[in-house]
Amino acid sequence: MEIYSIGFTRKTAAEFFGALRSAGIRRLLDVRLHNASQLAGFTKRDDLAFFLEELCAAEYRHAPLLAPTPELLADYRKRRITWLEYEQRFLALMADRRIEAALEPGLFASRTVLLCSEPTADRCHRRLVIEYLDARWGNVRGVHL
Repeated sequence: MEIYSIGFTRKTAAEFFGALRSAGIRRLLDVRLHNASQLAGFTKRDDLAFFLEELCAAEYRHAPLLAPTPELLADYRKRRITWLEYEQRFLALMADRRIEAALEPGLFASRTVLLCSEPTADRCHRRLVIEYLDARWGNVRGVHL
């Protein structure tokens, strides 16, 4: 199974929605902790749901289960912890939440993308979600747009 991922930072709306259309995305899971900020521009929750439907014929869902806690995010952003520490704590958080049991693999039967703000998946929790699910479910491949 393929699970796609995308970040919106450093992308224009044309690049962002063009990438989703080109990949044939039909569902977007918003894995951001804060999805209604004015700073999110065209990816602000209500606007994004509208644009996805109109431009991509895709569904929007907020998936806070797949987001870090406010404390974890703050610790990383304020450089109180390293990326490695963030990664370890986020993986432990997903295990505590038992996301592999809370999510149905069928959720990803139609092309689904995980959305976060980071421009690449290298240092983003959306990559960690995909890798975690692969370790639990097997046969999961991340495709980073």
